[in-house]
Amino acid sequence: MEISEKLLCLFSTEVSEEEDRYVIEVPRQEVETGDIDAGDVYRVALISRDETTEESSASTSQPQTAPSEPQPPVDVNETRYVEIEDIGKQGDGIARVERGYVIIVPGADVGERVKVEITEVKSNFAVGEIIEDTF
Repeated sequence: MEISEKLLCLFSTEVSEEEDRYVIEVPRQEVETGDIDAGDVYRVALISRDETTEESSASTSQPQTAPSEPQPPVDVNETRYVEIEDIGKQGDGIARVERGYVIIVPGADVGERVKVEITEVKSNFAVGEIIEDTF
């Protein structure tokens, strides 16, 4: 799957039903941090959280080409607002950003929303240090 360079934010949410329509909620911090503006119109893409479904459908629907190593979506010293989704084997917080790329956040707990500074970048994960506890 290809992610557009125009991607403004990425978050997980549920689809809820309200009378004759379905609704997705945009987290408040996406507006408060200036990523998007209330009242503006945006294009929305919905991606299944079932990663095995994504991988199998991507491999069958797209022609096979020479594999190219995707570049990490973060850089050292970059700051990011992330939500901790999981805890790793060593007790560190785990956040996911574009393309499911993992940011390991020592000292963070599941459900926390923190501002981190990226201190280390590898091809399949990065490490971020908390610079603001909650936002």
